[in-house]
Amino acid sequence: MAVTDPIADLLTRIRNGAKAKKRAVDVPLSRLKRDIANILKKERYVSDVVEYEDNKQGILRVFLRYNKDDESVISGIERISRPGLRRYVNATEVPYTGRRKMGITIVSTSSGVMTNKQAGQRKIGGELLCRVW
Repeated sequence: MAVTDPIADLLTRIRNGAKAKKRAVDVPLSRLKRDIANILKKERYVSDVVEYEDNKQGILRVFLRYNKDDESVISGIERISRPGLRRYVNATEVPYTGRRKMGITIVSTSSGVMTNKQAGQRKIGGELLCRVW
C-alpha cells in the first residue's frame, strides 16, 4: 500500500503505539525516518532504534520509552510541514522551545536533519518536519 506522507505515518505509528502501551513499533525504513528516529533516541523520547533487513526496503523498529508510572515519555507528537502545505523557515525564524525546554522541533536543513536548537546554533533554516513534547 502506498503512503502519501511517510513521516506522518511514522509519527502516527509512534503516537498510537504509545497510547496502546506497545513496547515497540515497526515502520518501513527510509533514510529520513531513520534520521528522525535517531534524533528521538538522542533526545531520549524513545529508548532504542534498530534496523532489520527484509527482502524489500527494510524495517525500522522504534522501542518506545515509558516513565515509572507506565506513561509514555512522549506527551504529544505532531506533523508541521505536510505534502499539501510545506512550512519553511529561515535561520532567524527557527522556533525556540522556550525557557523550560518543553519539547523539540525537528528541522530538515541543507546540513541534514536536526533539532531546532542545533539549527539555531548553526544559524541555518529549513523545513519544519514535526514537533515532539
